Amino acid sequence: MSESVSVQELSYEAAREELVAVVAKLEAGGATLEESLTLWERGEALAQRCEEWLQGARDRLAKAKEANS
Repeated sequence: MSESVSVQELSYEAAREELVAVVAKLEAGGATLEESLTLWERGEALAQRCEEWLQGARDRLAKAKEANS
């Protein structure tokens, strides 16, 4: 996990991959409360970044459809 990298700099694939790793760590347990909260916050930011990428893709597809109509 590359917590030193800003979430906004991540590609969709990198954000999704890191999000999967965060979820796995949280599900495995064993982290302190503070570590869990930090992971949760990073996971929320990663999920939001993924959604931004997906919305951008939806917008591009919609524009392409309109252009072809």
